[in-house]
Amino acid sequence: MLKVGVFGVGHLGKFHLNNWLEIKNVDLVGFYDPDAETAKEVAGKYKVKHFSSIEALLDEVDVVDIVTPTQHHFELCEKAIRKGKHVFVEKPITKDLDEAKRLITMVREANVKMQVGHVERFNPAYVSAKEYSHNPMFIEVHRLAQFNPRGTEVSVILDLMIHDIDIILSLVKSDVKNIYASGVAVITDTPDIANVRIEFHNGCVANLTSSRISMKKMRKIRLFQKDAYIGIDFLARKTEVIKLRQDSDAHAFSFDIDTPSGEKKTIAISNPEIKETNAIKEELLSFVNAVENNTDTLVNEIDGFLALEVAHKILEKINSTVL
Repeated sequence: MLKVGVFGVGHLGKFHLNNWLEIKNVDLVGFYDPDAETAKEVAGKYKVKHFSSIEALLDEVDVVDIVTPTQHHFELCEKAIRKGKHVFVEKPITKDLDEAKRLITMVREANVKMQVGHVERFNPAYVSAKEYSHNPMFIEVHRLAQFNPRGTEVSVILDLMIHDIDIILSLVKSDVKNIYASGVAVITDTPDIANVRIEFHNGCVANLTSSRISMKKMRKIRLFQKDAYIGIDFLARKTEVIKLRQDSDAHAFSFDIDTPSGEKKTIAISNPEIKETNAIKEELLSFVNAVENNTDTLVNEIDGFLALEVAHKILEKINSTVL
């Protein structure tokens, strides 16, 4: 049975605690949080032991789950890896690229597993659409949120957009060619809203808009590829697929269209079945399975680095535009 320790029990950390308590064959040993008041409240509510130091908790576990503010990720990951612990760390993997590179080396040398918490990879709407996504050539993304002081220690790029950067990099099997970006710091000292265009060497173009000062929430991605359109609503957990009809689309709503060449084609519209799953629990289960079966994690440290690398290139573009 894997022994698990959680570092950081703020807003998101509490969700992680809840899910660890529901996962079978896992022993949630305890947690560490430097805020004494929060620690006392959580220990009482969840009946989980509060450890008074990082080292004390590390010595008692096989696996750590790091759900702290980003600036603490590297320190905690480093301490855990040096003790041979497997690491789940929330996104972004670290605050800068040098730290992420050092973690990649340490993970390899220690022969431990690391997974980065890009939770949208486990969103059931995205999972349901994966089988339909083949070589998208244009991608449109909107991720909008109402203002919340939590998470504003980093820019909207590292807070929100990095989710979609990771999704796009997992879908587009090509290297980034060009990045164009603009952003504005409206309420905080870093960009609160940004628009980005990423061009890939295979010709794919992705347009991303992220805002944390919107009046309404939105988390949508639209994929356009040869013969198909795929719309994914991460928030509502709905997926729509519009494509040229095939034999497998017998139960889809279909209609004929006339093309400019005079050829008739049949369009099929379907809504793939979405399983009601808990994305956070699914990502933690995926991590546990990778540790137990000695297999690759679904979102590993290199995935975390690549998403962070593109995010920092975006920030560089924004900063150069401002200057």
